[in-house]
Amino acid sequence: MNLSLKYLIREPKLKADKNPLILLLHGYGSNEQDLFSFASELPDEYYVVSARAPYDLQYGSYAWYAINFDSDENKFSDNNQAMQSRDLIAHFLSELVENYPIDSKQIALLGFSQGTILSYAVALCYPEKVQRVVALSGYLNEAIIAENYRNNDFSALQMFISHGSSDQVVPLNWARKAPGILEGLGIQTVYKEYPVGHGVAPQNFVDLKHWLEKTALF
Repeated sequence: MNLSLKYLIREPKLKADKNPLILLLHGYGSNEQDLFSFASELPDEYYVVSARAPYDLQYGSYAWYAINFDSDENKFSDNNQAMQSRDLIAHFLSELVENYPIDSKQIALLGFSQGTILSYAVALCYPEKVQRVVALSGYLNEAIIAENYRNNDFSALQMFISHGSSDQVVPLNWARKAPGILEGLGIQTVYKEYPVGHGVAPQNFVDLKHWLEKTALF
């Protein structure tokens, strides 16, 4: 099926008239195969879709937006590209709902690193499209979220956030800022840290699966 993003899909093992969806969003320099490697371990009721980011870094690597360095080796993000990807993901969600028997009120985003940054942005800009977010090893970048996002209705939105306590890529203190912002918006949030670097610990995966099952609407 020719949609706006390339993707892999695992159909639900337990099919209903309409099934929930988990959309997987990989990190910088990765591809749709990465997170899809554990699709078989996710709950049987879900469509599991893993999307490929739109910016080709060559050799099978992709990004949701560019990360650049200035002459002093300071790192900064291309926020314009990030906002374009934010809107592209929101559009892709609509395409999935139109083309598969997916329940539009049971959609979860699961992001890693740059994929988490985009998951936050999509959910906060388009809360009518997303009900659950699993945010792994990322941070909330308010610069890529619509200015008036705090006026949105977040009553149906819940988030599971996790981070490695020795993450060398995304500083821990960046991740720790998100729960306070989200709870200030009335969003139910679970935050956990694990003794790993920039990755997902086995217990982290167990905990996020349990959270998905506990917060499911079906």
